[in-house]
Amino acid sequence: MSKVVHISSPEQFSSLLASSRIVVVDFFAEWCGPCKAIAPLYEQLAARLSRHNSVTFTKVDTDKQTQIAGSYSITAMPTFVIIKNGHEVSRIEGANPQQLSDAVRKLAAEAEAGASSSSAAGGFASGPVWRGANLPRGYHDVTDEVDRTGLELLNSDSDFGAARVLLDPSEPSALKATGNAGGGKGKGKAEEPGEAARDWVQSDTDEQLMLFLPFNATLKAHTIHITSLPPVEADEDEVPMRPRTIRIYTNRPHNLGFEEADDTSPTQAFELGPDDWDGKTGTAKLELRFVKFQNITSLVLFVVDGDGDGEKVRIDRVRIIGESGEKRTMGKLEKIGDDP
Repeated sequence: MSKVVHISSPEQFSSLLASSRIVVVDFFAEWCGPCKAIAPLYEQLAARLSRHNSVTFTKVDTDKQTQIAGSYSITAMPTFVIIKNGHEVSRIEGANPQQLSDAVRKLAAEAEAGASSSSAAGGFASGPVWRGANLPRGYHDVTDEVDRTGLELLNSDSDFGAARVLLDPSEPSALKATGNAGGGKGKGKAEEPGEAARDWVQSDTDEQLMLFLPFNATLKAHTIHITSLPPVEADEDEVPMRPRTIRIYTNRPHNLGFEEADDTSPTQAFELGPDDWDGKTGTAKLELRFVKFQNITSLVLFVVDGDGDGEKVRIDRVRIIGESGEKRTMGKLEKIGDDP
């Protein structure tokens, strides 16, 4: 059975990019002789090197999928494009068997090595990056540009996860356990499931949270995905709420205090309602005013209140979508551009 995925729509292609760390794309045409000549080698590489949710081989018919071919500026066939974590890292034009084989084997080896080193270092689990919403065309998940050593989260309950779990690339445990965005009975503080299982953050003394995200590179931020999965039922007295009012501040040298945030105009503010949360993944998309989110070195997300009458707010994941630019020298965090 062939290991190659034949792409039939842009939506299928976007979903595949979101579910596999490395995607090898064969842009071909039915009338192309060199495409047919190299096709058996491509099938052999796919059979040997495909890894579930890690290395995926695909074929895109440029005559049928003109939108996908256009987005990658395909002008010759065959063209092989290798995409890693949503970013193009290699391109081979023409039917060059040795060049294709070498490039694909190198990326597959890197994928295997990366999975092993991540496990050995005790970092996030290896595997595909989970996302609660599709990526906008032309932009990528740049969450891995967050400088995790500089993360700061104010007013979080220590009985739950720390700020770092918000950036965990794996699927939230609430979705794994229940298969829906509503959570499940017993998903709450009363279970005391252990720190590894409490992969979400929850506010402590009231419903406010303040998250500081410094970046290793200067970004253009397009969208922020926030996932919140409060349980439908819980054994505790109070079920946490989803965020309602969120204020975003850019290029701060450090986290804001709550009083300082109240006295500072945000770069952009959002009011979320029940219809803003995806019913399957529990994710809301904060679509940014792109012109105000160029040359971004840091973001502050201030959850002002929750959607309900409770006193606690819960967040499971945060994803930053946009474009990454020049790497920065950490320790020299400076504002870029005008103040908000």
